Amino acid sequence: MRIGIISDTHGLLRPEAERWLAGVAHIIHAGDIGRADVLVGLRRIAPVTAIRGNIDTCDWAEQYPDTQMVQLGERSFYVLHDLQELQIDPAACGIDVVVSGHSHRSRIETIDGVLYLNPGSAGPRRFKLPITLATLELTASVLRPVIHDLTRAE
Repeated sequence: MRIGIISDTHGLLRPEAERWLAGVAHIIHAGDIGRADVLVGLRRIAPVTAIRGNIDTCDWAEQYPDTQMVQLGERSFYVLHDLQELQIDPAACGIDVVVSGHSHRSRIETIDGVLYLNPGSAGPRRFKLPITLATLELTASVLRPVIHDLTRAE
């Protein structure tokens, strides 16, 4: 199963993001969505799990939680916007993957058997940081995350 992970779109769903996400079974948006139509566009590709980020303060965003647990395949995902606000012990809770955003910096790191994945920012360029998202291949035995730079050709 291939999962798409995106964050910090800030109201912009790039065509390059749509191309990278084509064919995924599910999409996780880790907040700072920016506009409801971003999620409409993502839902045309696959089912979406989304949480609210610090800029998601309009009425449309009230329906989205600050954190969310989702089970995909045999894997448990915990989604929050800002990793600094993590208030649980993912390893003790049996979580396989913690997905976050906020920093606009991509990150793939495994700590105590838990994969921490930040796809970076797929929205408007901020500072000189790359514009990225992630995909994650799930099997019963392997988690294979990949960060994709949206400004480079496939």
